[in-house]
Amino acid sequence: MKVILQKDVKGIGKAGDVVNVSDGYGRNYLLPRGLAIDATKSNINVLNEKKKAEEKKRQKEVEAAQEMAKRLSQESIVLKVKTGENGKLFGSITSKDIQDELNKKGYDIDKKKINLADSIKTIGTYNVDIKIYPGIQAKVKVDVVGQ
Repeated sequence: MKVILQKDVKGIGKAGDVVNVSDGYGRNYLLPRGLAIDATKSNINVLNEKKKAEEKKRQKEVEAAQEMAKRLSQESIVLKVKTGENGKLFGSITSKDIQDELNKKGYDIDKKKINLADSIKTIGTYNVDIKIYPGIQAKVKVDVVGQ
């Protein structure tokens, strides 16, 4: 019996897969629990249309993320902070500080997406990675200057 899985079923497949199962398993377990539907031509066509729509949506998201990465890579952030001797900061620059500056420039970036190995504790120029979308990153130049 061919069925289209509606939800992930351990040992069988993931949601959206068309799989062959035994007749009894399909009729007595998968179909009554809503885990699968019959793999008729119309249901397969609906599944294919849904997959095309999802692919189109994902492609738009990727294009938007690439555009944002391109714009972010051209950005430069200047953070003015109080410093002590030898250019050491009072406190440190964290991903929250970088997020605030990016928000002022009109970008909506989550601080968890800003990849900062350690907090910045001295003045200077740093390149900070920002994860925008899986597989798409941008490098933002951060200048830390003393007041």
